[in-house]
Amino acid sequence: MGELNVYGVYVPVLLIQAVLAYVLLRLLMHVLDRFVEQGWIALPNIFYLCIYLVLLWLVHWGFIVCLG
Repeated sequence: MGELNVYGVYVPVLLIQAVLAYVLLRLLMHVLDRFVEQGWIALPNIFYLCIYLVLLWLVHWGFIVCLG
């Protein structure tokens, strides 16, 4: 994908995607915390890591489809 030049600083596109996926994860965690408190999710840290990886893949796929 490459990198973007922001006022002379090169920012990798994957970093932008990772930050966007993290913001989406934090928003989604507010909804999923209800299921964690009820005991529906046994290992919430591993679950959130998997959700983050899926969100990162979706954001990366969105960048490829929209910008590619």
